[in-house]
Amino acid sequence: MLVRPKQGILDPQGEAVEASLRQLGFGVAQARIGRVVDLEVDAEDPASARAEVERMCEQLLANPLIESYEILVRENGA
Repeated sequence: MLVRPKQGILDPQGEAVEASLRQLGFGVAQARIGRVVDLEVDAEDPASARAEVERMCEQLLANPLIESYEILVRENGA
């Protein structure tokens, strides 16, 4: 799962990285800093796993007011 600030939300870390990359000569339009959360979930099928992780995001792992999240489900460690 990838969690990052929503568009329009202040991202001081992203702004610092963006400015530093530009100073180093890289053509960066925007940088956003997020975090990756790897989870192993016991579930009957991928749809159940996704639903469980979505509930985790809404209740603990992400602040839905200011953060968006993206869930990637892999079966059996694939």
